[in-house]
Amino acid sequence: MTTARTATPSTARAINDRLALGLLLEQGPLTAARLRDLTGLSRPTVSDLLERLGRSGLVAVVGEAGEARRGPNARLYGLVADRAHVAGVDVRTVGVGIAVADLAGRTLATADLPVTPGTPPAALVDAALEALADTARRAGAGALHTVAVGAPGLVDPATGELRATAELPHWHADLVQVLRARTAAPGPFAGSLVLLENEVNLAGIAERRLGAVRDRDTFVLLWLGHGVGAAAVLDGRLRRGASGGTGEIGFLPVPGTSRLPSATDCEGGFHSTAGAAAVCALARDHGLAAGPADDAPAAEAAVRAALAAGESGGPFLDALAARVAVGAAAVCAVLDPGCVVLGGEVGRAGGTALADRVAARLADLLPLRTEVRSGTVTGSAVLGGAVLTALDAVHQDLFGAP
Repeated sequence: MTTARTATPSTARAINDRLALGLLLEQGPLTAARLRDLTGLSRPTVSDLLERLGRSGLVAVVGEAGEARRGPNARLYGLVADRAHVAGVDVRTVGVGIAVADLAGRTLATADLPVTPGTPPAALVDAALEALADTARRAGAGALHTVAVGAPGLVDPATGELRATAELPHWHADLVQVLRARTAAPGPFAGSLVLLENEVNLAGIAERRLGAVRDRDTFVLLWLGHGVGAAAVLDGRLRRGASGGTGEIGFLPVPGTSRLPSATDCEGGFHSTAGAAAVCALARDHGLAAGPADDAPAAEAAVRAALAAGESGGPFLDALAARVAVGAAAVCAVLDPGCVVLGGEVGRAGGTALADRVAARLADLLPLRTEVRSGTVTGSAVLGGAVLTALDAVHQDLFGAP
């Protein structure tokens, strides 16, 4: 026989505090009366929790509600946003993107650090960390509570270490290791929590919380940029796999390539048919201009040129959709997510025109009903997901576990 357990007074207080903080975070400043209405808590309970949260530095009186109402009942209580700061870092082959935000999630300062080819790895690491420290200073952050880093490659779920796949730069892992080491020494990163996540997984988090799939708990994000990748969210949980390799679809063997990929080289896999260089080559085959760099911006520009060309750009979009659908079909045949989001520079540039074509091709390839959407997160989805991940960590630490 089981006996129902009642919450202890301290547990009840923690639950009530978390509830109130969540409402202040979502809705902005509220009066005590409005908090009572939204939480269903009694007047004394709300009064106690506001006093308690005020002593902790998380909540403060920020004004009054209405000119005609004065006194304690009219006080507006708001989250003290500068109580803690977080940073998101998007580590790419061509550069590093940085954003620093406050406790409420407002972005206060950003930076972009281009990477010059041939720069020694140690110099890249030092420059990236100096840019991060400078961005935090410009944001008015005396310290960073949490730094979430997104990088390509395998993030080992057991150790949190980054392992590069294919020919990815090794300085990415060095950057995370040096940053973690500096959290134990005096300086701008002293005491910071450092989180590491695969960059496509972060983009998936951003699309679920801010973008195209806010209404779904199960979906796959297909990243189409310089390279290709996938993020799988099933039943509301991001799935990483035993070695952190869920979504490494660049290595997926597909028809139409001259060879198979290997454990150290994704050439010959899905990357060879849907990565930026392949998209640029396909565009040229269809008479469209594509930049000589064969990188993500060049591929994005080619897709936008095809859309602008109207009917004459259709054959290129059809061919591209057929390639993308092959990779999507392989993922959907295993996971059956019901929804695929096309992200990355190419996926987002293609919009509904590309998404609808991929959906039609998938319907021919699979008996599984699969909706295809274009990613809608503006700016860097990876950076947005990194900031969200860091905010989740600081909220859990300061607000308590949900």
